[in-house]
Amino acid sequence: MLTATYILVSLSVEQASIRMSLLAFQKYMHVQLRQQSRLSLAQLQYAGDWLNRLYQGGYWRKVEMYLVPAIRQAAPHADGLLNEINGLNRVALESINAVQQRAGAAIDHSELQAEQLCAAIDAFCAALLQRLEKEERELFALARKVIVGEAWFAIAYQFLAHDARAQEARRGKAQVLPFVLPAPLPTSLPAPGAPATGGENAEAGGASVQLAPSPPLRAQA
Repeated sequence: MLTATYILVSLSVEQASIRMSLLAFQKYMHVQLRQQSRLSLAQLQYAGDWLNRLYQGGYWRKVEMYLVPAIRQAAPHADGLLNEINGLNRVALESINAVQQRAGAAIDHSELQAEQLCAAIDAFCAALLQRLEKEERELFALARKVIVGEAWFAIAYQFLAHDARAQEARRGKAQVLPFVLPAPLPTSLPAPGAPATGGENAEAGGASVQLAPSPPLRAQA
């Protein structure tokens, strides 16, 4: 059905955008952390903030908002696959909490911490990239089998309404989803070639970095 094809292609484009955001964030942080011998609280806060944004952005995808509910309604037996996908979300969430707990404790800022931060970022990105792959290979294929007829047209209508709302929102406050290279960088993340500073306060994209620890997140079912 052409409607089903249109919907799944639209979802694939959305998946590709999120995948690029994850990979860009991962590469950027690795480059910056290789230049650091010590981590600051601002650096941990900055990483935790972006992990949080990328994680929360997953719940505003069309896959989560429209396709998954349609699959649940059409195929109650799909809970196994959906639980696997939610499990990958929990793995990503654990990585965010690990970074936030380190920021909250503000313990020794050493090279070991930089390695641990890289490991947490890698675990986060790996879990969400695996989730995207599982959705494209298994969830989309399941959707083609179990969603039929008018249900596809209902999803297409939801997509159109979603896009209209998103376009309206862009005229006001844009939703945070893609990772964009910040300029200027936080104090402890100097741009290549620039001297590092020792201040604990920094600015990212013109906004002050909050140094208060963020509360741990909770995974959504």
